[in-house]
Amino acid sequence: MAEEVIILKDLKLVPDKYYDYSQTLRNSKTPIVIDNGSFTCKAGWATSSVPNLIFKNILARPRKERGKKDGETLIGNDIANIEAVRFQLKSQFDRNVITQFNVQEQIFDYTFSHLGIDSNVMSELLFECYHVPGICYGIDGLFSYQHNGHNGKTGLVVNCGHHTTHIIPVINGTPDLINSRRIDVGGYHITYYLHKLLQLKYPAHYNAITPSRAEELLYEHGFLAVHYTDALKQWSDPEYYDHNVKRIQLPYSMAVLLTPDQQRDKRREMAKKLVEMNARKRDEKLAEDEEQLHQLLMIREMIEDGEPIEEVREVLRSHGLKNEKDLRKLITDLQTRIDRAKSKIAAASLSASNVDEHVTEEPKLRLFKNKIQLPKEESISKTWLKDIYKKRQDIIDKKTVRKQRRQDMAKRGTAASLERMRLISQLARKDKRDDDFGSRDEDWDVYKVINKEGGDTDSEEEQEKISELEEVLRFYDPTFVSSNNNEEQNPKEAHQLHFGIERMRCTEVLFQPSIIGCGQGGITDTIEFILKKYNDQTANDIAENVFLTGGPTKLPDFKQRVYRELREMRPLESNINVKLSDSPFLDAWSGAREFANKQDFHKYLLTPEMYAEMGGDYFIENSCSNMYCPLPEAVQEPEGLSEQNLEI
Repeated sequence: MAEEVIILKDLKLVPDKYYDYSQTLRNSKTPIVIDNGSFTCKAGWATSSVPNLIFKNILARPRKERGKKDGETLIGNDIANIEAVRFQLKSQFDRNVITQFNVQEQIFDYTFSHLGIDSNVMSELLFECYHVPGICYGIDGLFSYQHNGHNGKTGLVVNCGHHTTHIIPVINGTPDLINSRRIDVGGYHITYYLHKLLQLKYPAHYNAITPSRAEELLYEHGFLAVHYTDALKQWSDPEYYDHNVKRIQLPYSMAVLLTPDQQRDKRREMAKKLVEMNARKRDEKLAEDEEQLHQLLMIREMIEDGEPIEEVREVLRSHGLKNEKDLRKLITDLQTRIDRAKSKIAAASLSASNVDEHVTEEPKLRLFKNKIQLPKEESISKTWLKDIYKKRQDIIDKKTVRKQRRQDMAKRGTAASLERMRLISQLARKDKRDDDFGSRDEDWDVYKVINKEGGDTDSEEEQEKISELEEVLRFYDPTFVSSNNNEEQNPKEAHQLHFGIERMRCTEVLFQPSIIGCGQGGITDTIEFILKKYNDQTANDIAENVFLTGGPTKLPDFKQRVYRELREMRPLESNINVKLSDSPFLDAWSGAREFANKQDFHKYLLTPEMYAEMGGDYFIENSCSNMYCPLPEAVQEPEGLSEQNLEI
């Protein structure tokens, strides 16, 4: 059965469409729901069943070229090739906190313009920039929790995002944000770690292994190991590895094999280009020499006409000459050089017609170290070619057999491996006091039997013989294509990645952040820490409803891994239930949409008047929001008090 080779999709982003801001939407005052994630931004009207816009929350500013205006800023799906502008990408987030508000403003511009909002209201952010009538804030993980039917229930939300993972306990429908914890590891770190692992494993394909391809491999073929240490032992078994490894085909270009006629045409074309290039250089040099000679002759005429000596000396110095003697010598040299160049040009034009004759000569077959009997007749017989093919195939078959033997020796239970161990065990049973093994010639026959199955290696002589036979076949048979398994002759296999243990090794950083140098605990370690803050009954209630949401949680066996580790940490016979979000990627937006469609939604809207009165940090709390903690007021220094009056 042939091994399956997976072709990378390399999906290109499709630009977002522009929607119409209909009169119905205007009159009904339909809320806009924005899930402003650090990986993707999902935005749409609250009346839509799915987000109208889903795009990567990044922008790219192309480098400014000298003499040109600034390039157009590209956002989200308008970036056709992310890898081409990888170093110009910008995000408004530092981990999961917005710090670059100028970038966020441009993201809002993109979002609102594609939703059809008139651009003439955009001057500053939200109230001051967009003059929105009201704002309501909420936590994405809690919106997803309510959307999946957990409203009013006790449970634990594990929200795995792009840069961070939040673990939020919920008591009777109210989030306990005091005991919530954040882990600074998310989908970005998995992708980054996988990217570096593959680049380290395949340095020859360093540039071909891009972050975008690492991301595709992660979400298409990555998984969580339920038992990481046990899985490591399984991957050390060659049979398990061969059965589970994914062979990924990188893009590559095949070398074009030319027929003898095509080779002759190519040589003729290259020869003509060289002749033309040399002729052009000679003409340019001849023109320069003639111009310089013309100037020197004019200087000589000045001398002969009796021009003032000071002017003549100044002109000579400008041409790097000291006196009239140097002038005469340089004129003679230039005239000689020009005559010689004209002679070469005339000779080259005469011989140009003979170029084709020299180019069309057949290439000669080089002499080989190994004596290969070449045919003397002009016509090559099929029998002779068939014999050359057979000799080459015999050597390749021998190499294949040896390779298979070495593989069998590495596996337990094969006939070769069992026979070798039988002989070794017999030798081990001999009395060590009278160990004279090796003193007799027949002892070395035993060594040969032990070593013959796995000790032979491919010799350089064999490889040279194959190369010489293939050279002969290429010369006499234009249809010959080498199939020898080496990187130069089989580029397809040379551009394949074996995606094996990395499939689970990269995802393990969510549960063991120390792998990438993070000093925080993993997901289940943090869950255990949080559960210890509650009494036994509350901790049991929380463990009975563990809810997973966020993009990385859709990786295979994520739910099983969390359940297994919770089962180990919780008391015997505890009831544990782990539920995965119906749509880890979209449920946060869907939950926010449902919240915006509630009858009492207006009670949670922050109005421009409230913003002006309470300040920019104020918001109205709701069942899915953070806690409002007012910023401390600045301490005003009493009048008349200065540093000079302070005593320490």
